Amino acid sequence: MARSGGEILIDALVGHGITHVFGVPGESYLAALDAMHARADRITFIVCRHEAGAANMAEAFAKLTGRPAACFVTRGPGATHAAIGIHTAFQDSTPLLLLIGQVARETEGREAFQEFDVARLFGWTTKWAAEVREARRLPELVARAVQTATSGRPGPVALSLPEDMLVEVAEVGDVPAVVPVEAHPGAGDMERLRALLLSAARPLMIVGGGGWTAEAVADIAAFAEAFDLPVAASFRCQDIVPPGHPCHVGELGTGTGPDLRQRVAAADVLLVVGARLGEITTGGYDLVKAPVPDQRLIHVHADLGELGRVYHCALGLAASMAPFARAARALPRPPQPLAWADWRASARAEFVAGRAAGGTSPGPLDMNVVMAELRQRLPADTIVVNDAGNFSGWAQRFWPYGPWRSQLAPTSGAMGYGVPAAVAASLVAPQRRTLCFVGDGAFLMAGQELATAMQYGATPLIILGNNGMYGTIRMHQERNYPGHVMGTGLANPDFAAFARAFGCAGFAVSQTAEFAPALAAALAAMDAGLPALIELRLDPEVISTRTTLTAVRAAGEAAQQQAKP
Repeated sequence: MARSGGEILIDALVGHGITHVFGVPGESYLAALDAMHARADRITFIVCRHEAGAANMAEAFAKLTGRPAACFVTRGPGATHAAIGIHTAFQDSTPLLLLIGQVARETEGREAFQEFDVARLFGWTTKWAAEVREARRLPELVARAVQTATSGRPGPVALSLPEDMLVEVAEVGDVPAVVPVEAHPGAGDMERLRALLLSAARPLMIVGGGGWTAEAVADIAAFAEAFDLPVAASFRCQDIVPPGHPCHVGELGTGTGPDLRQRVAAADVLLVVGARLGEITTGGYDLVKAPVPDQRLIHVHADLGELGRVYHCALGLAASMAPFARAARALPRPPQPLAWADWRASARAEFVAGRAAGGTSPGPLDMNVVMAELRQRLPADTIVVNDAGNFSGWAQRFWPYGPWRSQLAPTSGAMGYGVPAAVAASLVAPQRRTLCFVGDGAFLMAGQELATAMQYGATPLIILGNNGMYGTIRMHQERNYPGHVMGTGLANPDFAAFARAFGCAGFAVSQTAEFAPALAAALAAMDAGLPALIELRLDPEVISTRTTLTAVRAAGEAAQQQAKP
């Protein structure tokens, strides 16, 4: 059947199981929009208020469901705005298709209106970036894009779509739905892995990365139990083996406690499953030294190119998460008692004690009470979205992440992720609560997506920490240049009124006693079909879960004095 390029494109997306497209419309892909209009019963277009928001929504959708989503933007400004979400998808190993309307083929190379080179811009931050030159090749290239995005280490793909190609008519058949390719560990590799573990006195497993499934997380947890392994989560991957599991011993993130740092340093065998061992997880490549770690490293990763890229491995296994976790669960149970039984138990006890101790929360609004109220009032399967910044530390340290998938957060550290991701999560899983933690700086990068929430009936709860500054940068500033405050102060609006202006429920809290009533009212508003925002007006001293702004400045001043000749 003769179809336009736009129709061939949308039929291909539908055929490969893509149900949601997030985007901002542009004249460069009107033909694709028209094709979606005719297929609205099979594919949903969510119009967003900014392309960064659209890309972050698509990333959150794919991360939550494990299925690829698409983000559709126009050329030039639209594509560059979306780049931050694509970078997040790349570093978080999230399957995502970025579809970019492009200038007509006959005008390319003239610096036509909003023209830019997709391959040059996205070539290093996607698994594949290309331009579709002929409508008849759309089925082939969309299939390749989905295959690439979902196979091995998942990740984003970018396709440039010239506007005249999308109106070009072609007679071409569709390609059957692709099946992601998974790497499976060999039997010999699993035997070597078991032998290395049994030779250990102080083993530690680190889990993280992308490509996990519900079955895989159940299998890896069962494996950890059978071998009595202490398990640490890599940065923002706390829902794989969650904090409530008896083997969980903490997160290797921006606020890793001293006890867990010492455990990593003292481990003699590290079994790393899925995590890349990036800068945050390794504490700046200090806890696990590059290129040859002090620990014997068993590294399991879906991307063969990741193994040995930074770290020398005692054993490297190129394997996808589900096949590896299944094989690990099937390993013969080790003889009892295990040499490291006390090692795991004491690591767990340190983690539990650290959570019970609470954090430092000066001023009239106690963040520890806020977290306790949220834990008490929200269900165990709540989807928690963390934006980037110090404010997310309370959720990362004190939230009891529930069943996989219950944590959405950018390991890339990109600000502005929280609100769009929370909107997407609420749309994907309306039967679950969605809770978003975001700071004042990050909220104003994407707060306009509250309009998207209202338009499509999303009902997230936004907990907004307002301390009047870019807190993470201020903390580093005081540590390195104490007292020299520059560029980190913020003049903020009334965030509760801002939310109400969109039609959302909005509340402001400045005293501890005010939070519980505000939370009750917010939950009631959500039950009535509205998004809700609670602004926490915090003392600037509330800089992290472990210290205060004054203490950071004092430590910086002491370090400067010590450094003087």
